[in-house]
Amino acid sequence: MGQTTAGHAVAGPAVTRRASARITAAFADAGVTGQLHALDIDTGASVSVAATQLAATSSLHKVCLLAAFYREAAAGRLDRTRQIDITAAERTPGLSGIAVMRDAVRLSLRDLATLVVAVSDNAAADILWREVGFATVNRTMAELGLSDTVAVHSMADIRDALRAHPNLADPAALADVSVLSPTQTNRSTPRQMAELFAAVWRDEVCTGDLGEELRAVLGGQAWTHRMSSGFPFDDVRVSGKTATLPTLRHEAGVVEYPDGGRYAVAVFTRAASTAAVLPAADAVIGTAARLAVDALRSL
Repeated sequence: MGQTTAGHAVAGPAVTRRASARITAAFADAGVTGQLHALDIDTGASVSVAATQLAATSSLHKVCLLAAFYREAAAGRLDRTRQIDITAAERTPGLSGIAVMRDAVRLSLRDLATLVVAVSDNAAADILWREVGFATVNRTMAELGLSDTVAVHSMADIRDALRAHPNLADPAALADVSVLSPTQTNRSTPRQMAELFAAVWRDEVCTGDLGEELRAVLGGQAWTHRMSSGFPFDDVRVSGKTATLPTLRHEAGVVEYPDGGRYAVAVFTRAASTAAVLPAADAVIGTAARLAVDALRSL
């Protein structure tokens, strides 16, 4: 038994190094610069590629918002079932959810949270940003030990910053866009985003029914063209959240296997091209996640 254990310990780093090299090559083949952190939630084993480098998070920071929202609810400082009336005029524009609805709606705060993940609803997110507050979200991240994960901008702020730069198709113009710079906008690292998802799945954000509800919300995303594409199996569950800005495509989440294996994965990419449609850049997020998880499962 001792020889098997020792041999496995030696093999582990070699397996993860090979996986990191294959992931780096996959990023290059897809025409992107990539970062990744994948974590076995139960053993702590990990695979990393530039995992501690800060990046702009955009919509991925909605996960931080929801973690704070549910933590505040668990502490009794917020009623997640409270209904609010939302007029059409007060909504942040967006491409989905209540952002595209024409009439007034009435929803609970937790149903807004569901829309934030399911269709990345910017209007719903900004209502929750107002309810929870940037200071509370940042305090929650600090309490969870995620000191590099910082919220600066609402979705309306991000939209306004992009609209101030009408020439976003020009790569040279992107250097001046604040919401693409991790020193000026919502930011984190792949390591910390994976650790946040691991904390949710370990009941470290909130416990009991609230913890189960938060995981269910994070499991409701409609988009399957990124991380989920790497796990095309009926018995493998992928929960997560995407983020998209000019040249940036990210996703972080949890991959769960029927044998009980649970893996938190965050993949951040940046493309040289400013094209809005880059299927290879989307697909490599699933490829990289699968390579990392396969390596962790082989340990």
